[in-house]
Amino acid sequence: MNTAPAKPAVVLLSGGLDSATVAAIARDRGITLHALSFDYGQRHRVELDAARAVARHLGVAEHRWANIDLRTFGHSALTDQIDVPKDRDESEMNDIPVTYVPARNTIFLSYALAWAEVLEADDIFIGVNAVDYSGYPDCRPEYIAAFANMANLATKAGVEGHTLTVHTPLIDLPKTEIIKIGLDLGVDYGLTHSCYDPDPAGHACGRCDSCLLRAHAFQQLGLQDPVLSHHP
Repeated sequence: MNTAPAKPAVVLLSGGLDSATVAAIARDRGITLHALSFDYGQRHRVELDAARAVARHLGVAEHRWANIDLRTFGHSALTDQIDVPKDRDESEMNDIPVTYVPARNTIFLSYALAWAEVLEADDIFIGVNAVDYSGYPDCRPEYIAAFANMANLATKAGVEGHTLTVHTPLIDLPKTEIIKIGLDLGVDYGLTHSCYDPDPAGHACGRCDSCLLRAHAFQQLGLQDPVLSHHP
C-alpha cells in the first residue's frame, strides 16, 4: 500500500469551464489542489463567485485569490471601456480579439510559480486551450513551453534541481472533449461562469465568443449549457 502523501500543485481557477475541468483532472490524479484565482479588475468579476463554488465542489485543500488591477493598463474589452464582441460566427474567431488581456497568462502563471515555490510544489495546472481559444497568443503550446523553461531558470527551486512542470491537459482538445472529460469526473458545469459580459445580476449574455463556444459544444453533445438554461 502506497502511503506517500499526495503531491501539492497550484491550479489556476478562474471559475470557467476549462479551469474547472483542469482542476478535476488534477484531483483525479491524486494531487492536493491549491487553487489560485485573480481579481484583476475584470468586468466579469462574477467569475470569482463561480471559482469559489467550484473550489468547494472539488474539495480543494486551499483557495487563494490575488488582487491585481490590470485596468491600470486597460486595452482590453475585459478591463477597459471597450465593447465585448457579440454574435460572432466561429469562423470570425481566428483573429486576436479585443477580449485579449495583455500578458494576462504570463502574469497569472508568474503568481502561480511564486506560490508553487512556497508550497515546494513541482506542478502548475492551467486550462489553456489552443483549439477553441479565440486567437489568444498566450494559450499556445510554444508559449507554455517557453514559460516553463523560464520558470526553471528563474527560481531557487529550479536552480536546486526541482523541475517545474506546467500541465496543460486541455491544450489540444476541442470543447466537446473537454466537457465529456469533465462530466465523467463529476464536474458541475452549472457552477461555472465563462461569459465575458454578464448582466448586472451576473447572468451570462449568451452572445459573446466565450458563451457561444461553450453553448455550441454542449449542443454538439446533445446537451444544453446548464448556465444558459438557468438564465435564458
